[in-house]
Amino acid sequence: MTSPTRKGASRHFVLAAGGTGGHLIPAFALAAELDARGHHVALITDERGANIPGKPDYLTAHVLPAGRFGKNPLRWPGAARAVWDGRNMALRLFESFAPTAVVGFGGYPALPALLAATSAGVPSVIHEQNAVLGRVNRLLAGRVDAIATAYPAVARLKDKHRDKAHLVGNPVRAEVLALRDEDFPAFTEEGLLRVLVTGGSQGARVLSEVVPDGLAMLPPGLRQRLQITQQCRPEDLDAVRQRYADHDIPAELGTYFEDMHERLADAHLFIGRAGASTIAELTAVGRPAILIPLPIATDDHQAANTREIVQAGGGRMIRQEKFAPKELAKQIQAMAQNPASLANAAHAAWNCGRPDAASDLADLVESMGGIDTMDVIRVGEPAKAARTAPSAEPAPGAARDNAA
Repeated sequence: MTSPTRKGASRHFVLAAGGTGGHLIPAFALAAELDARGHHVALITDERGANIPGKPDYLTAHVLPAGRFGKNPLRWPGAARAVWDGRNMALRLFESFAPTAVVGFGGYPALPALLAATSAGVPSVIHEQNAVLGRVNRLLAGRVDAIATAYPAVARLKDKHRDKAHLVGNPVRAEVLALRDEDFPAFTEEGLLRVLVTGGSQGARVLSEVVPDGLAMLPPGLRQRLQITQQCRPEDLDAVRQRYADHDIPAELGTYFEDMHERLADAHLFIGRAGASTIAELTAVGRPAILIPLPIATDDHQAANTREIVQAGGGRMIRQEKFAPKELAKQIQAMAQNPASLANAAHAAWNCGRPDAASDLADLVESMGGIDTMDVIRVGEPAKAARTAPSAEPAPGAARDNAA
């Protein structure tokens, strides 16, 4: 629950994040929560982040140099100089902004801001969206005051740093969180099976190649009830449209859907990648999923992201090398063989959600300014009772008639 704004308690916070949606969506969610509490918030990012759709109008963006340390060591000196220049610029910004705390969300653009904060003695927090601590957050873990995590188990987090780790979850967009208390859409033996297929911000060619043929291998009674919404790369649209037409499966295709939260609300089953924001939204709303982790993701973090929802029974994971039409059809049949099994999976996914993530993270950030930490869960401690309610009592967001 959002803390009431405290009279005279308005403070300044700086959020620092890489320019991708995975880093910025939780940053924007925290910004909205802090703004609602009466605080002032600024953003440090790169050019992509400063211009990304969805950035709140009140959130002023500052673009600082940030070198990227890739695999070529010849480029490391230049990257180090860029980080140093960005750090110095951040220090000058802090002189005028006087932040209570700096919060990093990963990505190389966050590195200069966090280095400046630790150098200037400004309290600092990092938030890790994935189930594996990212490179920049690993560099900063020993310097910052607190580490906020999205999962109870986080790989690459050193034991000596676990005492400052807090489980808060991964904040999601407000329009997605608003769907949490809605029922799982009715799914009957004769009704439509609505499937949502996405591959991240740029789409995924493997989904375009496998999903239409996999759906075509379903038993006729199920195949004839399919209604597909699929995100594709622009260059793949025509070929995917023809595949669905050949299989006589109705499908709406697009490169980008502005109303993705509404499509998620209508979906009975999700098929796609396992990015941190995707998992957070699926569990916030409670949607069963078949997840195909990106095989080149750093430290295989997308596969790690699937662990909690799969173990709970809310999803299934297929490695890309095994992602073939026959295997996909097999997994869909297992999940959608009857309305009860799909609704139970939705309920299990819902139970993995952490709807208070933005509020809990804001509590943690506010505590850096002298206010006691409020209701923030330590990594390794039991989750709140509301999040571990017996599955015998269907939760909002799952089909009450069919949930286990």
